[in-house]
Amino acid sequence: MPQTAASPRSNPYAAVLRTPGTLRFSAAGALARLPMSMVGIGAVLMVQGLYDSYAMAGRVAAVLGLAQAFLAPQIARWVDRRGQRTVLLPALVVSVIGLGGLITAAVLGAPEWVLWPFAALAGGTQGSYGSMVRARWNHALDDPRRLHTAYSLESSIDDLVYIVGPVLATTLATAVAAPSALVLAGVAALVGGLLFLMQRATEPPVVVPDAEERHRPVVLIPGMPVMVLIFVAMGVIFGSVEVTTVAFAEELGSKGLSGVVLAVFALGSLVAGLAYGARHFTSPAARRFVIGMAALGLGVSLVLLAHSLWTLAAAMFVAGLAIAPTIITGNGLVQDMVGRHQLTEALTWVGTSIGIGTSLGASIAGARVDDAGAAAGFLVTVGAGWFATLLTLAASRTLRRQSAARQRG
Repeated sequence: MPQTAASPRSNPYAAVLRTPGTLRFSAAGALARLPMSMVGIGAVLMVQGLYDSYAMAGRVAAVLGLAQAFLAPQIARWVDRRGQRTVLLPALVVSVIGLGGLITAAVLGAPEWVLWPFAALAGGTQGSYGSMVRARWNHALDDPRRLHTAYSLESSIDDLVYIVGPVLATTLATAVAAPSALVLAGVAALVGGLLFLMQRATEPPVVVPDAEERHRPVVLIPGMPVMVLIFVAMGVIFGSVEVTTVAFAEELGSKGLSGVVLAVFALGSLVAGLAYGARHFTSPAARRFVIGMAALGLGVSLVLLAHSLWTLAAAMFVAGLAIAPTIITGNGLVQDMVGRHQLTEALTWVGTSIGIGTSLGASIAGARVDDAGAAAGFLVTVGAGWFATLLTLAASRTLRRQSAARQRG
């Protein structure tokens, strides 16, 4: 039986972190997730710096991200069936080898097609440590309110990773050497992954499903297909912003500050996520999800008004306020739709969908930037924001019905 600790009224985050073992696996998971905020922009900066092409940089980053997005659910499915350590340890070794090959090939000036298989290998075996950490929280806590707080904490850690990671990546790539951001990402992945997997006491047990549920793919469970599409659109926002912000800063002669602007984007999400997780909500999650996505669509539209890095940072901070609450609520909706034997795979689909969208957004925005400048890249961002908003509005009744039906069951 999972253990819980008494929670002080003043700080719900301190309460959940007093649960035995949770602070250790959450901290290790944070380090293991640092590469997710560095590999994409690190690949863009390395390839653009060495090959002088945003389009090529976007394609390589897209290959890396798409491989991770498509294979992460398969890895998560194996984790649900075999356990975290059994599956993730060999995957971690292969991912670090692939990242090392990508760096070596780029430094040697290899043709673009040589970079692709290394990018696919590095991304495809990376796994989703965010979903692994959340699965451990789900095993450690019985109270839905405390689990909401724990999920909010992890979303805030994700945001903190996205504050620190881009700044580190851009600083290293522009002030030290183009590949140095990916080198640090590889080290963080290896050290953080090993520290996380060494903690066997908090690893969730394998849950054997009922015969009728055993062969149903998570992505085909009612409600999941539309959630996947919504999070893909959200990912397009992130990927297009990442590439376009670098290009916008370069147009203004301040390329090295692009990581700071991206960090401000994540800072807005961090602030909102911490506030959101400290409260208990009684309104339906589907309604809060619609409101959050609409706020994100409106927020990202503000980037079209930016004429300097400071106004862009302000616009992105406002847009960022909608990110964490929306993702936290989306994770809760997904959890309500699936059984415990598929929880890791289902949570991974959230990150996977965002990863697919991030890769598509980076590739599409990279091509648009090369053709027409940063302003064209931001149009990709805004279009994705409004597509996600309209899709969520159209699907709100379905999401509300599926979440309620699973909770009753």
